[in-house]
Amino acid sequence: MTTSTALLTDHYELTMVDAALHAGTAHRASVFELFARRLSGARRYGVVAGTGRLLEAIERFRFTDAELEFLRDNRVVTDRTLDWLADYRFSGNIWGYPEGEVFFPGSPLITVEASFAEGVLLETLALSILNADSAVATAASRMAHAANGKPLAEMGSRRTGERSAVAAARAAYIAGFSATSNLEAGRSYGIPTMGTAAHSFTLLHDSERQAFEAQVAALGADTTLLVDTYDIEQGVRTAVEVAGTELGAVRIDSGDLPVVVARVRQLLDELGATRTRITVTNDLDEYTVAALAASPVDSFGVGTSVVVGSGTPTMGMVYKLVAHQDDAGNWISVAKKSADKASVGGRKSVRRSYTPRGIANAELIFLGDGPGGDAEGGDDTGREILEPLVIAGEVQPGHTGSDGIAAARERHRQRLSELPPVAMSLTRGDPAIPTEYR
Repeated sequence: MTTSTALLTDHYELTMVDAALHAGTAHRASVFELFARRLSGARRYGVVAGTGRLLEAIERFRFTDAELEFLRDNRVVTDRTLDWLADYRFSGNIWGYPEGEVFFPGSPLITVEASFAEGVLLETLALSILNADSAVATAASRMAHAANGKPLAEMGSRRTGERSAVAAARAAYIAGFSATSNLEAGRSYGIPTMGTAAHSFTLLHDSERQAFEAQVAALGADTTLLVDTYDIEQGVRTAVEVAGTELGAVRIDSGDLPVVVARVRQLLDELGATRTRITVTNDLDEYTVAALAASPVDSFGVGTSVVVGSGTPTMGMVYKLVAHQDDAGNWISVAKKSADKASVGGRKSVRRSYTPRGIANAELIFLGDGPGGDAEGGDDTGREILEPLVIAGEVQPGHTGSDGIAAARERHRQRLSELPPVAMSLTRGDPAIPTEYR
C-alpha cells in the first residue's frame, strides 16, 4: 500500500480550505510561488534539490479513510470539507526550476497554478522538502568544488533523522558527491554505497594487527583500513605488513590532518605502497576540504556538516499567493507588504542572461503571463529557466526516479560551469549574480 503524504502538512492549511469553501472562494484560480527572499548563510548561490521527491509526494497526496478518520475524530474541519478532501487530487499545473539548477534571491523555484484550495494544501509539503534538500545540496556543491575534483562520500546518517538521512544522501549526490554510506539511499535512488569498518571493529580484537587481518581476509587487500585507533604511524606500518603494498586505502579520522596526511603519504611511499590511497574523515566541511584539496588526500568522507547544510539547515524558502482571479475571471496580483517580508505579486517567467563568453550575469524575472504564456523580454534575453513539472495534474517525465537524479546531477555540473568565479568563494558575500525584475 502506498503511504499517503496528505498529513505531512500544517493544521491551518486545512482550516483555510474549510473557511474558503464556506466563503465560496476556494475554487478561485490562483498562483502560488515558492522562493527564498535571500540566500541563507550569505551563500553566493543556492542549489535546487528535492523537486523529484516533491513530485512523487504530490502523487501520493491522498486523503484515505485513515486520514479522514483522524481529521473527523479531532474535529479539524467540517463534514463538508471532509467530503471535498476525500476526492482530492491535484489537477493543476506546476512549473519550476528543474532539480540541480542554481538559484538566487527571489527565484520562483516552484510556481503552482490551481484553485486556491488545491494549491494551498501543498505549502508545507513543498517547503519541508525543498528547504531541507536544497540546504544540503548547496552545502554539498560548495564542498565538491572545494575538493577540486577529488571524490567525496556522504557519511552523515547518524547526525540526522533516519528518513532525512536518505534524502540528504540523494541531495548530496545530485550536487557532486560520488557515494553514500546509507544503504537505503542506495536501494531507493541507486546511489553508489561505500563503507568498511569503524574503530569498534579494531577495538573488538586483541590487537590492531588481528583486526586488520580479519578485515583483509574478509574483504581483500583492496579494502580501506582505519589506521588511527592507536598510533597512526604504527597503524600504517601494520596495515602494509598485513595487506601488502597492494593495500587499497587507509582512512584517517583524527589529528592535524594536513600534517598527518603528508606524513602518511611519505610513509606509504617509503613502504612501497605507492598506489595505496588516503581518505580522510573527521568532521570535515567545505573549509577543511578546501584546505586539504592540495594535499595528498585522495578522497573525503563528510558526515555532520553536509546533512545539516554546513550550518545552514534550511534555505529560508516561503510559499506565497501571488495572483488570483476575481469573480469576473480577471487576474489580480497580490503581495505581502510586511517589513522585511515583502513579496512581489503577479505571474512571472524567468530567464538567465549571459555574457558573450557564456557566463551568467543576471537572473531576469518578468511580470506578465507567467510560465508557459507569451514570452516576455523578447528572444535575446537569455535562457528560459522554468520547466513544466506537472500539467493538468500529471507529473511530467524526466524529473523523478533514477533518470531524474542522473539528469539533475549533470544539470548541476553544467550550471556551475556557467557561474562567475566569485560564486565559488567560500567567504560570506552577495549573490553571484543579481536578480532583476522587469
